[in-house]
Amino acid sequence: MARAFIFPGQGSQSVGMGKALADAFPVAREVFQEVDDALGQKLTALMWDGPMEELTLTANTQPALMAHSIAVMRVLEKEAGVQIGDAMFVAGHSLGEYSALCAARAISLADTARLLRIRGEAMQAAVPVGKGAMAALIGVDLDGAQKAIDATSGGANSGICEIANDNAPGQVVISGEKARVEAVCAGAKEFGAKIAKLLPVSAPFHSSLMAPAAERMAEALAEAKVSTPATTLIANVTAAAVADPDEIRDSLVKQVTGRVRWSESVSTMAAAGCDTFVEVGSGKVLCGLVRRIEKGATTMNVGEPADVDTFVNA
Repeated sequence: MARAFIFPGQGSQSVGMGKALADAFPVAREVFQEVDDALGQKLTALMWDGPMEELTLTANTQPALMAHSIAVMRVLEKEAGVQIGDAMFVAGHSLGEYSALCAARAISLADTARLLRIRGEAMQAAVPVGKGAMAALIGVDLDGAQKAIDATSGGANSGICEIANDNAPGQVVISGEKARVEAVCAGAKEFGAKIAKLLPVSAPFHSSLMAPAAERMAEALAEAKVSTPATTLIANVTAAAVADPDEIRDSLVKQVTGRVRWSESVSTMAAAGCDTFVEVGSGKVLCGLVRRIEKGATTMNVGEPADVDTFVNA
């Protein structure tokens, strides 16, 4: 079995996330406490008790999802004898790339929490609320999505709109100025989309409108200690391996405005011989995407105590 550990991104959060894990495993409690201390905030109270509206704020969601993922990873290391260096790959969807780097000991847990708080605040501040939007185009390929974008160029709705996520075959996310995104959605069915719907997000992530946030992350990452990962990391923006600390910093900066090449990333890992993908943390979104990208792949989610038992006995 050739295994990859993959880490979820924004949208997988839920009230109660990580609570059962913390109750069951002291090492998980230690992770959550370290994140609380690093942020100077009782983030765990928000994760476990809500309200959901506050948990979903980008500056809270990003470190919260990472904390849950790393708590699971530390439990697997202690309870199942997992050595991250034995994994063939690590990868994460958007902010999940930070979780992957933390899991691979490239960035400390405290630094990862602080970087994600900065990232969340910078991304939210980059574009005034209501100006940007994101939308999912379901049933369309990358070429069709780009044609739908190109068809709306010029005229009143000529603002920025770009492909933000290549999630899986038939699932493309676009991002940009709200009027242009809405115009693309209105005409997307002509180019193969079965569904075109706006997403409940507060900013146009992974678009060139995020340039101010990228500048802020360049400053923050320049000051952060980054080491060579203990195993191979597949980066979002290139769908290729990256190991040099300076190249990792550069990739994380480009990721803020760049496309999440998740479909290509999974295919890269599968082509290298990876046949098992373990989603570490909240939800099962990535497991579903992997099965659409590589139909023969084995997937597993580990987020709760019962999942740990399943993993150990697999």
